[in-house]
Amino acid sequence: MFKVVLVMHESSTNDYYRMNKTYFESMPVAGQYIYNSDGLAYRVEEVAEFAGYVSSKGATTILVVHPVDKKEPVSNLYGLDIERDLDD
Repeated sequence: MFKVVLVMHESSTNDYYRMNKTYFESMPVAGQYIYNSDGLAYRVEEVAEFAGYVSSKGATTILVVHPVDKKEPVSNLYGLDIERDLDD
């Protein structure tokens, strides 16, 4: 399990800000789509792993993401209900 810090890249203003910390079972790669706990889809721009640093809070990586346009198909959860279909 990988603990990461999600950082939003707001392209309209070229600003970066911390979103939240989250876990992944496998490390995302640049170009991959992810769903955040807010239910929205994001595309991974950059993956920056810490070298020689052990965080006391467990984070090992910064993922820089940007939101996906709501009109793109990946923004639709493909008819899945996360609690019904993905949770055991």
